[in-house]
Amino acid sequence: MKEEIRVQLLSNTNEENVSNEKLHKFTGDSAIHHTTSSITPMLLFSAFIAFLGSFSLGYIVAYTSPVQAEVMKELNLSTAEDAWLLDLGRCMLGYSMAISAYVAPIYVAEFTPKDLRGRFVYTHVFMLATGSSAAFLIGLVITWRTLALIGIIPSLLQIIGLFFIPESPRWLMMKSKNKEFEAALQCLRGDSINISQEATDIKEHAEALHQLEKVGIVQLFQKKYAYVLTVGIGLAALVNLVGLPGVMSYASSIFESAGFSVTVGTIALAFLQLPSVGLGIFLMDKCGRRPLLMGSAVGLCLGCLITGFAFVFEERRLLGGFSPYLALIGILIFVASYPVGIGGVSAVITSEIYPLNIKGLAGSVAALVSWLSAWTVSYAFNFSMEWSSSGTFFVLAGVSAFALIFVAKLVPETKGKTLEEVHMSISNVWQ
Repeated sequence: MKEEIRVQLLSNTNEENVSNEKLHKFTGDSAIHHTTSSITPMLLFSAFIAFLGSFSLGYIVAYTSPVQAEVMKELNLSTAEDAWLLDLGRCMLGYSMAISAYVAPIYVAEFTPKDLRGRFVYTHVFMLATGSSAAFLIGLVITWRTLALIGIIPSLLQIIGLFFIPESPRWLMMKSKNKEFEAALQCLRGDSINISQEATDIKEHAEALHQLEKVGIVQLFQKKYAYVLTVGIGLAALVNLVGLPGVMSYASSIFESAGFSVTVGTIALAFLQLPSVGLGIFLMDKCGRRPLLMGSAVGLCLGCLITGFAFVFEERRLLGGFSPYLALIGILIFVASYPVGIGGVSAVITSEIYPLNIKGLAGSVAALVSWLSAWTVSYAFNFSMEWSSSGTFFVLAGVSAFALIFVAKLVPETKGKTLEEVHMSISNVWQ
């Protein structure tokens, strides 16, 4: 099997029949040896510690919405003016958020059994939603300074917890730390589990990757990596370009512009997110990645269209007093649709598709694109709403429609496959 993996990874030919035969044999063998998996205390604890950063991320993203007016009034700020200390803090938060948002799902994906991987990595989104819901609700009853200080707690817990969880077994294997690799894998699987076959498969795949040339930033953009880069970077950008950073950051302003109660709208947003994420966790390894992504894109598009028309009706005094409720319905559909697919499944896909030899570099490029798109949406959203509230949401509906086409045409299905099987199945696409 080692020779088959090596040939599959190193081959640049287009002999489809030979390639498919080798892939079939490898995936068949792997299916035999990876059918059983167990959830151990260390598996749960490691995922929890990793995703405390996700909780902080959600908390930070939603933090500004319930206290936005209070901060601007107390510090005498406007959309055109800012305090340098506030800017410095936001810069530091943005840097740490970008790292956590990419590294945490990757870390969890690398040590989780294939039949549990989707749900475990999706927990990243559950913690995001929990963090943002907490910020929305707590921000209604306490001052903005206290709300900021509370955000320190999960970060402190994560720093302490990092001393008690193992390093990623696959990363240790790539660094040729064999003893540490086996110890980490055994720790995560439990002392009663025989890890010999799983360890052998990971070793053979890592050894084959070691024979490939070292990949730098220039080599990363070769044709053989074009497909995974397109999928990974495309999803990383669309996660934010569909508009969630703007909607969450300016939720209060949106409800106010639509003529709806800010308090009621904020509470509705906070309570809606968690059931939606729970549905995504339940469906992740049952329906597969692609159906959830496409269903989510349809929901996002519908929510934006409804909200856009609500603003049109409000501006033209149509539908009487119903247009604010229509805006709330559209925003709720948007927020409910996001974590089920685009927001959650994208993190799962990007944690699965990159081969180990380019994972760090490719992931860094995707993270850079993701946060540049998040910054663009967050920065431009307020100005866009001043230009045209309805036009803003119609543009976002168009982006969601493009996301649907992108997923349908390009994104692979990774449900039920080991990471090695995923990498092999897409290694010859576009070659």
